Amino acid sequence: MRNRLNIIYGLVISFALCLFPGMVASASTIVQISCGGFHSLALKSDGTVWAWGLNIQGQLGDGTNIDKKIPVQVKELGNVAAIAGGVWHSMALKTDGTVWAWGGNWAGQLGDGTTKSRNTPVQVNDLRSITAIATKGQHSVVLKSDGTVCTWGRNAYGQLGDGTTTDRHTPVQTRVLNKIISIAGGGYHGLARKADGTIWAWGLNTYGQVGDGSITDRAIPVSVSGLDNAVSITCGGDHSIALKNNGTVMTWGFNKSGQLGDGSTVGRNTPYPVDGLKNVTAIASGGDHTLVLRSDGTVWAWGSNSSGQLGDGTTTDRGVPTLVKKLEYVTSVSSGGQHSLALKADGTVWGWGLNKNGQLGDGSNSNRNTPVQVICE
Repeated sequence: MRNRLNIIYGLVISFALCLFPGMVASASTIVQISCGGFHSLALKSDGTVWAWGLNIQGQLGDGTNIDKKIPVQVKELGNVAAIAGGVWHSMALKTDGTVWAWGGNWAGQLGDGTTKSRNTPVQVNDLRSITAIATKGQHSVVLKSDGTVCTWGRNAYGQLGDGTTTDRHTPVQTRVLNKIISIAGGGYHGLARKADGTIWAWGLNTYGQVGDGSITDRAIPVSVSGLDNAVSITCGGDHSIALKNNGTVMTWGFNKSGQLGDGSTVGRNTPYPVDGLKNVTAIASGGDHTLVLRSDGTVWAWGSNSSGQLGDGTTTDRGVPTLVKKLEYVTSVSSGGQHSLALKADGTVWGWGLNKNGQLGDGSNSNRNTPVQVICE
């Protein structure tokens, strides 16, 4: 029956392309997704940004502070190349290399020189030639075209990497970092990957999330111990993940809910392999859970599952990878505080987990322990 439906669907699309080639071919599709703490973002191929979920700080960027159960367009924002969601704020990188931000700003995480929250985007001060953006907590991280890193926002634990613990309302340069090719921002720490595959980390290290073998906070980046050949990095609330060039995954940091995927709840202050997991092509991390995408288009998850954010049909925490149900042909994944998103090859977005504020985008406030489709225009 399923094959028959797929054939019928293909015939319908082909017929539509013949009759209305301009209209169908020009339809804007979703090309990137990002989870904030309790909200979600999507970037369309036309350069517009859409958002849904919690909006108390204006993090949806639609000019209001009202939660939205389905996606709404971020106002006055176009030509966007990348997006990133923090706990209370959102960021966008435009094609001209400038960075824009909106939402909560009490620690200066919008980078506009104030502590005033914004419900529409404002430009981050004095930033040009930016190639990547990242955020997960109350600070922001960007990568410049010259391989250096700039940060701003909350800095209580040295998560800006500038050698201080002073909050910054405009960008400052992170010390000792150069030749960086990718970045990640965690709850209170940050990661950067060099061209040689080594990883550097800084910020809160109470749980070993910096990965240097200690539990000492670092206000200046240090090298993560025993890790090279990394091709991707991501930060959770208090843990870190790296994807190696052989398709395996390494994790370190906080592990109370099993978010390191090693079958225990024991924290690690140096990287440790997730056993039995191969052919991984992408990684994502939420507050206390982790997602990976495998080359066959399936998604696997582990860690905290109190709201169904692992998508396995239960609310039971998992210390080892478990298959996300009813999900295939996935091309990218993202994780929020207690919810998860996946983008499929057909351009549809699917969400699961906590939905109290509408962050799953299915028009409801019901938690989901298996994926549901986001209602997109």
